[in-house]
Amino acid sequence: MSITSSLNAAVSGLNANATRLATISDNLANSETFGYKRSDVDFSSMVLEQRNSTYSAGGVNVDAFKDVRAIGSLISTGNATDIAVAGRGLVPVTDLQGTTLTGDDRDLMLLPTGSFSADQNGNLRTQSGKYLLGWPADSAGDVGSVSRNSGGSLQPVNISTSQFVAAPTGRIEVDINLPADATQAGGPTGAYSLPIEYYDNLGRAQNVRLEFTPVVPATGSSNEWNVQIFDDAGDPLVSVGDFNVTFLDTTANGGQIDAVTASGGATYANATGLVSINLQHGPVDIFIGRPSDTSGITQLSAAFSPNSVTKDGAPTGDLQSVEIDDRGFLQAIYDTGFRRSLYQIPIADVPNMDGLIARDGQAFSISAQSGDMYLWDAGTGPVGGISGFSLMESTVDIAAELTDLIETQRAYSSSAKIVQTVDEMLQETTNLKR
Repeated sequence: MSITSSLNAAVSGLNANATRLATISDNLANSETFGYKRSDVDFSSMVLEQRNSTYSAGGVNVDAFKDVRAIGSLISTGNATDIAVAGRGLVPVTDLQGTTLTGDDRDLMLLPTGSFSADQNGNLRTQSGKYLLGWPADSAGDVGSVSRNSGGSLQPVNISTSQFVAAPTGRIEVDINLPADATQAGGPTGAYSLPIEYYDNLGRAQNVRLEFTPVVPATGSSNEWNVQIFDDAGDPLVSVGDFNVTFLDTTANGGQIDAVTASGGATYANATGLVSINLQHGPVDIFIGRPSDTSGITQLSAAFSPNSVTKDGAPTGDLQSVEIDDRGFLQAIYDTGFRRSLYQIPIADVPNMDGLIARDGQAFSISAQSGDMYLWDAGTGPVGGISGFSLMESTVDIAAELTDLIETQRAYSSSAKIVQTVDEMLQETTNLKR
């Protein structure tokens, strides 16, 4: 009976608009919630099989969903570990229990933004209890081979283990000039000493000394030097490596290295210009220059002059702060000025963002409707970069929600009017038999 179908359609209209009212209420309540993705509804008509000379109302069906694809505006904050995804994508997080579990056993969630701070164990977490996950990096800032289709390689981001750090020296670069006159007949026979400070495995400052001794011929010029390397951390009188270097005196390449021969525990590579030795704390490469190259050691008619001597490594430093760059690397900054990458925070993406399951605290979980997750490096592929010192605002537009509220109220009242009208018509039909 058509009048009955009208009642069913009106009731479905009441239910649909009640659902829409619930999403609007949720949106307005969270209009100031950082990272909140507005809820929305999708109305679709329901059509019943029609018969000749009659029409049956099917009503309306409603599907509620989170508009996860929407991106809120970013605002600046004063906290370095306030992070937001500047574009598509979400950062991986877990709950407290997940910090004690490994790999795929933990509850993996995704978050658009978060204000993270260290808990009593040094794990970065939000006030709502979401713990940041990332790939741990080695001393060179490399995360190695990681799983990008699951959270198996992710670990809770912990900064307490990096309170103190020391980085041993692994490379020294020497840019000096040796006096050409010293290798001429009758030149001085003394050695020129170049002490270079380096850092051992414990962060202590040590010295390695390069002793340059000219080869003085009886006549003419040899353009040749013998170099001995001493490590003051061991026996300062015993060389840890030697090399002999000769220089060109041609018009085009005068003063540049001609050949290097290493001995006594040292090796030399023409392609890299590195002399490799073993100091007390481990192997170190010293860049002296390549043959026929203008960088490194030169021999010109000038005084012995160390133009530039540089080294890597750092002494023991106290952790001052942490920052996250736009590539997703969380860097520890120490009072010595040394920076070290501790973790890389990836950006998760799924084919259907709106298919994610909403969780408490603005988090989302993977579902069959969302599709499989892939973890990208920040700022690559379809995902955006990571913005530190930033939080993402709610995607709710209050003015638009209030407009929708008025429309919903009118639609609900109209459906209620249909119910009232059907009731009166049915009452009229009942009165026909009286």
